[in-house]
Amino acid sequence: MSIVALKRVTVAGLITEKLEVLKELQRLGCVHLVPLQPPSEAPENRVTERPEECLQAIKYLRAVGRQRHQSPYADNFDVDEVVAQVLENKHQLREAIDLRDMLIRRIKDREPWGEFEFPPRDDLAGQRFWFYELPIGKKDTLEELDLPWHIVHQNNMTAYVVVISEFMPPGVLPVPRTRTGSESLRTLRTQLEDTELELDTLYAERDALTRWIYLLEQNIARAEDAAALTFADGHALEDERFFLVQGWVPEPDVERLRAHATENGLGLLVQDPDPDDKPPTLLENPPTVAGGSDLVGFYQTPAYAAWDPSRIVFFSFALFFAMILGDAGYGAVLLSIVGIYWKRMGKSELGRRMRALGLMVTGCSVAYGILAGSYFGVSPPEDSLLGGLHIIEFDNFNAMIRLSVIIGAVHVALANTMRALYQRTWRDRFVPISWIAVIAGSLFLWLFGYGDDAIVPVKWGSIALMAGGALGVFVFGAKRKVDSLRNAVLRVVGGLLSLTNATKVFGDVLSYLRLFALGLASASLAITFNQLATDVAAAAPGVGLLFKILILLLGHTLNLALAIISGVVHGLRLNFIEFFNWGMDEEGYPFRPFHKKEAES
Repeated sequence: MSIVALKRVTVAGLITEKLEVLKELQRLGCVHLVPLQPPSEAPENRVTERPEECLQAIKYLRAVGRQRHQSPYADNFDVDEVVAQVLENKHQLREAIDLRDMLIRRIKDREPWGEFEFPPRDDLAGQRFWFYELPIGKKDTLEELDLPWHIVHQNNMTAYVVVISEFMPPGVLPVPRTRTGSESLRTLRTQLEDTELELDTLYAERDALTRWIYLLEQNIARAEDAAALTFADGHALEDERFFLVQGWVPEPDVERLRAHATENGLGLLVQDPDPDDKPPTLLENPPTVAGGSDLVGFYQTPAYAAWDPSRIVFFSFALFFAMILGDAGYGAVLLSIVGIYWKRMGKSELGRRMRALGLMVTGCSVAYGILAGSYFGVSPPEDSLLGGLHIIEFDNFNAMIRLSVIIGAVHVALANTMRALYQRTWRDRFVPISWIAVIAGSLFLWLFGYGDDAIVPVKWGSIALMAGGALGVFVFGAKRKVDSLRNAVLRVVGGLLSLTNATKVFGDVLSYLRLFALGLASASLAITFNQLATDVAAAAPGVGLLFKILILLLGHTLNLALAIISGVVHGLRLNFIEFFNWGMDEEGYPFRPFHKKEAES
């Protein structure tokens, strides 16, 4: 069982030592505190006056690829001053980047007009320059213009025309005037160079500021520790001489807490949870499958008295994602990405869990793609080694539908099995067991007892299994005692209502057909892009090869992105909706230890 057993602990001490005792409990970091009284209305204790801005500064500095050496000492560190410097650098850098982009656009627009500067207005005797970007096909309209004009530049599409006139020329030209701006091309290039130098300075300044990341994070951790300490202090029960704090502790940490209480002269009461208690849930799984806990926590936390679905979700999500992706080539691309980021992901506990999950998902995708005989939509020759491993046919609709329904039936039946195992009484176990009988009987009847090839014993055995399961649901679906006529009638009504879930169980099993449908869609798109690229290359020899490469790159990139989205969304949906619906009775809440986040000096 990967839900860690908890003990309820009550710690008692002298009121004069309350704050110090709470700090020591925070250092131990193994107690999930339970409020014993409403919180006080005192404001939270903040170390910095700008915690949100501090978080922005950390995020901004964390984006730097190569960071400076982190100083663990705060002798010359002022958190508010550093935060102000970081945010000012961020503001200036954003403005400089915007200015550079604007100058690049203006230079690009100005270059066809050449290098020139506007003379003073008095030197032109009131005349002005008017600029037009005229399509080549409209050059004949210039002949109708009774004003001096000159084409300063032209390309295959546009003629750049300058007209001299005191006022804007009448609407003879079919395009509006072009505004070139007052700065010369040389001035714009000078401004761009100055901006690039400013950007270099700002980037260097940001790189230098990264040496404060550790101390900024410690400042945030100190603020969070102070806020947590204030929360614990406000929820403790106290009188004039003593105080009490209560919480939940993992069973392996009880002895550590007991030793701490003995050493510091504290009272400690350790109790088992009562049947009516609702402790928090602490999931503990081996590192190789711990990513399943993160997937489960994304949707809901199982109740303490329930079971941990993490391992099943870990493997079933990998299988569902692989069936939806349906291509060994796509799986190999994702596997290579996991390999590229392997070391970086190994720097944190969450990263290590996610890379193990990524390895399982991508490995299953490659394996399933090999069995499906699809490599970027291309099938290997039948007489080759890979062709011999090709045993799954996407275009065999009957076989793929059977496979999807079998997987759905097994998954839903497994959910009911786990639910039955963790029920407190045999009476509660009979309902999920009855639904397993209904699912199994229906599946066997559909596979072996239906049609011309029906196996008669299997057919009648399946019908008997379905009938027995339905009877079990009817009898045990309502928990009301039959101690009066009214309760007997309500018991029958409750049983009938429980039987209406038959439509739900069949609908949930059939929902797994999306595995086949989405896998088929992904494979079909890959084949379509391959055929389109081949047709284009054949239709235009030479340049068609370039278009073929572009179609293959863009098409398979798009198809891979759609397959990833479908695999994640529907792979999780089948676990969270269909599987949890039948396997989880109630939702819990996560174990959150009262612990110190700031590193000890």
